[in-house]
Amino acid sequence: YDAMRKRASHQFSMQSENGRALALSVIVRDWGIELEELETAFASDNFAPEPISPEEKKLLLSETPLKNAPKHVQANIPEWLMAKFEKSFGKNWPEQAKAQSDRPPLDMRVNILKSSSDKVQKSLKRFSPQPTDIATKGLRILPGVGATRIANISADEAYKKGWVEIQDQGSQIVSALCNAKPGEQVLDFCAGGGGKTLALASWMENKGQIFAHDSDRNRLAPIFDRLKRAGIRNVQVRSPQEGALDNLVGRMDKVLIDAPCTGTGTWRRHPDSRWRLSPAQLEKRVAEQAQILDEAKKFLRPGGELIYITCSVLPEENIEQIESFITKNQDFDSIDMEQRWKDIYPNSSQQPIFDRRGAILSPLSTNSDGFYISVLALNN
Repeated sequence: YDAMRKRASHQFSMQSENGRALALSVIVRDWGIELEELETAFASDNFAPEPISPEEKKLLLSETPLKNAPKHVQANIPEWLMAKFEKSFGKNWPEQAKAQSDRPPLDMRVNILKSSSDKVQKSLKRFSPQPTDIATKGLRILPGVGATRIANISADEAYKKGWVEIQDQGSQIVSALCNAKPGEQVLDFCAGGGGKTLALASWMENKGQIFAHDSDRNRLAPIFDRLKRAGIRNVQVRSPQEGALDNLVGRMDKVLIDAPCTGTGTWRRHPDSRWRLSPAQLEKRVAEQAQILDEAKKFLRPGGELIYITCSVLPEENIEQIESFITKNQDFDSIDMEQRWKDIYPNSSQQPIFDRRGAILSPLSTNSDGFYISVLALNN
């Protein structure tokens, strides 16, 4: 994974695209292992790779390996995405992109229906979890360095008993920005495995009703065990079948669309995906998102809110998608996301990047995965 995070810059530094050069560069430059230590290890093992060559040594010891590298190489993104990152982030786009190459932490959301932050911290003491810097119900286990693996809490009491859910800080933040209230009627139209469904249920204090739906039965399958483990009682799961949502038309206070997307905001967790993404895949996702927005709008009551979320940072999937929707549906308008941020997180020293339709979260701006959220109010 570390090799995939900075594949472009390591290949440029080593003037090679082969796996050996990539591995050597990661071990020395990212893991901080001294070249002498590595050479000793190679010499003392009969099954070790070939000794490090003089040319490899020269490249590994270079103090300015990226001096003449193109911007997209320094940022470790495909060249065709440069203009899109600049459109989302402005002049600071290279730094925003570089932050997507760091190892991610393990973030958890404390399930306040069953536990507390103090109780979870004690239970997971050996991992030294600390409160997240923005999400008010979050805890974070920092990533390891070098060959250290990320923490695994799936066998721990806190996880087994539903005291915590594994959820990135960014996902927790956009769930909070939905501003779901106890007693409301909410449709999670693309619920998937239920991560945001569970978060909304917690914010709603198990009161009101959430209808969890997804067009893919297999994606929806994990939600049943997760609801049971978390002690959630205000969720109805609506399986994908004809007429499953007919009685919800025009009734919902909020409709959440956690839209399928390119996942460009989750590159820290899926570093290989940045190199596999194609313009055709982006075009396909944009078409799917537009169709989902059009299908979901009918479930809102007048005055209700259509909440659009992606884990992408690309403008085509975010602001441009929303602009297109509003142009075709002029009874909708976006709310002031900067004001909602201030209402939900009045004491935060960090904030997302706000555009005229929503907010972009990112590793650099909000210390989280990348997300976009826009809230559209249906006029009375």
